[in-house]
Amino acid sequence: MAERIPLTRERIVDAAAEVADASGLAGVSMRTVGKRLGVEAMSLYHHIGGKEQLLDALADWVFARMRMPAPDAGWRDGMTDRALSAREVLSAHPWGLTLVESRRNPGVDLLAHHNAVLGCLRRGGFSVRLAAHAYSVLDSYIYGFVLTEQRLPIEEGERMEDFAAELGLPAERYPYMVEMVSEMMVGQDYTYGDEFEHGLELILDGLEVWRAREAG
Repeated sequence: MAERIPLTRERIVDAAAEVADASGLAGVSMRTVGKRLGVEAMSLYHHIGGKEQLLDALADWVFARMRMPAPDAGWRDGMTDRALSAREVLSAHPWGLTLVESRRNPGVDLLAHHNAVLGCLRRGGFSVRLAAHAYSVLDSYIYGFVLTEQRLPIEEGERMEDFAAELGLPAERYPYMVEMVSEMMVGQDYTYGDEFEHGLELILDGLEVWRAREAG
């Protein structure tokens, strides 16, 4: 007879993430997580107080998988690496978008992540206020980009060039859109995801202007 693996909080939260990956956040319950683990839902309550506590733990689970800026990282490198990691994690676990900033009982990984980001900005010469503004605009960009990317009506494997051609935009009515398609998509291996790092660079350039203005 195979030895039963002990039930732990970590196993429960990992199983909840697997349920969310398969069925979305709406599919997460003490019952479905228990079923995933092959145990009765009631046995989970020895480790997790209920569904709300489970959702708090899932939010923490998401942040635990995002890279934090290293203590010795420059602010720009730190924000770039963190943004790329956050996009990667949220793209892999789309349900995380509805959790990351919505919980009233943040966990230690979530708090450590926020503290590390703010610390990187402060060490980089940002005032308290500007660090808060920078963090806000960066998160808005990351979350908004991931959400847009998830909702684009592009089939898997479909090329943006083919999608644009299917629209059949008349140049006389939409000259600038046709110009963009011709310049960036026709004959190019273009995907919307390519825009992420370009947009991030624009934001970081703007933040550098504000940081230098404060320092001057």
